[in-house]
Amino acid sequence: MESASSIFQEFKQFILRGNVLDLAVAVVIGAAFTAVVNSFVADILMPVVAMVVGEPDFRGLDFTINDAVFRWGNFLTEAITFLLVAAAVFFFVVKPANMLMQRARKEPPADPTTKKCPECLSEVPVDARRCAFCAQPIAA
Repeated sequence: MESASSIFQEFKQFILRGNVLDLAVAVVIGAAFTAVVNSFVADILMPVVAMVVGEPDFRGLDFTINDAVFRWGNFLTEAITFLLVAAAVFFFVVKPANMLMQRARKEPPADPTTKKCPECLSEVPVDARRCAFCAQPIAA
């Protein structure tokens, strides 16, 4: 049977592994970010929907068939909320992050494969010793 100290040591090693800590941080940040996005949609974007349509919440819209209540307004509200959340995340998180990543990924300029002939200004290969157009010698 393992001793309590070795089990504690193994547990400590497991907890302090990078991916467990990263996951914990991601969950906490994700929860906080979810609250911000939901507030943005509910408090900023849904009033815009209300200005256009006249009502920000369609949960009261339903119909009944044979004592079965179909709450299609609830579905409509949730679908609009989903689309607004997706748009908010795309335009305020994904697009700016992609632009930042693209700026950080600037590729170094490629080595030139041609150079200009000093006499006729034609493009000639870098390794050429004579211009193919005017036959002038080209310095290395």
